[in-house]
Amino acid sequence: MMSVLEYAEDVNKTVEAILKKCKELNIKVNAKDDMLSEDDIVMLDNLLDEIEDIEELEEEERLVVESEKSKPKKVKKVEIKTNKKDFLNKKKEMYKNKEKLISNNPLSDSKIVVYKENMTINELAKALNAPAAELIKKLFSLGILATINSRLSFDQAEILVVDYNKELKTEDATNVKDFENFEIVDDEKNLEKRPPVVTIMGHVDHGKTTLLDAIRKSQVAAGEAGGITQAISAYQVKYNGETITFIDTPGHAAFTEMRARGAKMTDIVIIIVAADDGVMPQTKEAIDHALAAKVPIIVAINKIDKPGANPTKIMTDLTEYGLTPEAWGGNTLYNEISAVTHQGIDELLENILLVAELEGYKANPNRYAVGTVVESRLDKHVGPIVTLLIQNGTLRLGDPIVVGTTFGKVRTLKNDKGEEITKALPSQPVEITGLNDIPEAGDKFMAFETEKEARSIAEARKNEAKANANQGKGTLSLDDLFNKIQEGVKEINVLVKADVNGSSEAVKNALEKIEVEGVKVNVIRSSVGTINESDVVLAKASNAIIIGFNVRPDNNVKENAKEAGVDIRLYNIIYKAVEEMEAAMKGMLDPEFAEQVTGSAEVRQLFKFSKVGTIAGSYVIDGVIKKDCKVRVIRNGIVVYDGNINSIQREKDSVKEVKKGLECGITIENYSDIKVGDILEAYEMVEVKK
Repeated sequence: MMSVLEYAEDVNKTVEAILKKCKELNIKVNAKDDMLSEDDIVMLDNLLDEIEDIEELEEEERLVVESEKSKPKKVKKVEIKTNKKDFLNKKKEMYKNKEKLISNNPLSDSKIVVYKENMTINELAKALNAPAAELIKKLFSLGILATINSRLSFDQAEILVVDYNKELKTEDATNVKDFENFEIVDDEKNLEKRPPVVTIMGHVDHGKTTLLDAIRKSQVAAGEAGGITQAISAYQVKYNGETITFIDTPGHAAFTEMRARGAKMTDIVIIIVAADDGVMPQTKEAIDHALAAKVPIIVAINKIDKPGANPTKIMTDLTEYGLTPEAWGGNTLYNEISAVTHQGIDELLENILLVAELEGYKANPNRYAVGTVVESRLDKHVGPIVTLLIQNGTLRLGDPIVVGTTFGKVRTLKNDKGEEITKALPSQPVEITGLNDIPEAGDKFMAFETEKEARSIAEARKNEAKANANQGKGTLSLDDLFNKIQEGVKEINVLVKADVNGSSEAVKNALEKIEVEGVKVNVIRSSVGTINESDVVLAKASNAIIIGFNVRPDNNVKENAKEAGVDIRLYNIIYKAVEEMEAAMKGMLDPEFAEQVTGSAEVRQLFKFSKVGTIAGSYVIDGVIKKDCKVRVIRNGIVVYDGNINSIQREKDSVKEVKKGLECGITIENYSDIKVGDILEAYEMVEVKK
């Protein structure tokens, strides 16, 4: 609660303007010191723009009347005003029966009462579930005269709280500042069934977009069939009386990027595979990402109507990745579908509802909302427009919210069809305006009781984000592995990349055999090829270490890994990787030497001499190439040779080093099979200070 004067100052309006608006809305206040209820404040907050418009409109009408009295037919302005009033009446009705929601503050202990700055006797009475008159009497006995709207100091409030055998604690923004890191636990009796949230992933051109469109179009009311529009990148469909929410992401990389930022918005993942194409590289990646998310997987074999369709082969191939069909004794549901002809769509939706029933997805609609950003954009007319997925609680028009490091009040609230609504329930995607800046996809949000609290928390989060920038917070490295184990980590996630299949499997098997004090290594992906950006994204999202065997990441990947805080370890001997992992898990990792790359050069021309061998005409693309360094020959991301530099020549002269941007001739000791396009990576072993 606050007075009319306080509210006017807070929103930068005149008291007269606020009182006038209150009169129009039948809010019972007559003077600047009269108190506005929370309902009144919410209603006024959402009508600030209308207040301004009406003031401007009245001035414009006055000028029109004075200058054009001879033109009585000009009554358009009056009509606008009437329409505006109708709109205001609708807004008023919208808030008339606004329900109270449970706070998300983690201080949920029934013995704890949270003291808020300038707390009134009435507010404390509600927190204690006691009559306000009773508190006033207690204060009077202490010689303190007070009314229901009197402000209490912390000491005064503490005296009252003790009498009810409760503890008073100050409101601390830090309690909820890191709201991603604490779980809201609701009483089972407050939980209600919510729709499942589904994401579709798979190889490009296997029909993800077509399937999403088919599901949406097949489940829309017949009256809308002619002009279906999807307002936002998420939508809900009704099937057999149940609701399903679909989230449309650009691909599995985006899905995992959001997971990497703490977003866990998907309940079920559908892996789509084209029946005439089979399991492709991106299919394998999609499976890895879905398994890493630890959510139920349904396989949709698409394009079943095509002549070359072979669903049995696909089922067999996917079994190798742990997706054994239920019909074969596994636990993965399979559906044969055609997104074009709509064959099997109903069966797929039935399976989604079946999984949802088994998993028992629930939420508490009677608390302030929490959820995740699906996407965001900037509109030059209305400002930031943000698509949110409500994951728990109810989001209402006018609620103050913190989204990532931004904050604001929900000024407009639209559903997936673009319709204006007054509230959104769990699992519902909505589009909102009112934030002070554009958040990022994957940012978590939380609604609060007051704008002041939201602003304070947003500022604290913004300052913390600046302090933690580029520090790779929360990621895992081999060096701090033992400390993480001591903190309770029981599973070490590892991503293996190798030059050939045999090496990949060998490294994977060797690492998974390691067990130290009940802690195991979990290889979340084992594949062939150079370490790429997708690997870094998955490693960050899964808090994993990347083990490379006879492969090398390029400079861009190295930089991305450094920024993300992902630890990349490179080996060419399997037992060395096993030894270091085991030593790290035991807390004994203390290497005396560490590898340091000094520079790299690209081979652009070859010169062959019978006495000297092959001279690699090279261009130094990074750092410095030194004669006394060791060198790797990297071909298409794979290490094909590791040895020593024999000589470096520049303009027929032997030199000790060549810097970035210069050309030179390089010979490698005992190796002549150099190819144009090879990358020569020079490195040296540097002693690590203990």
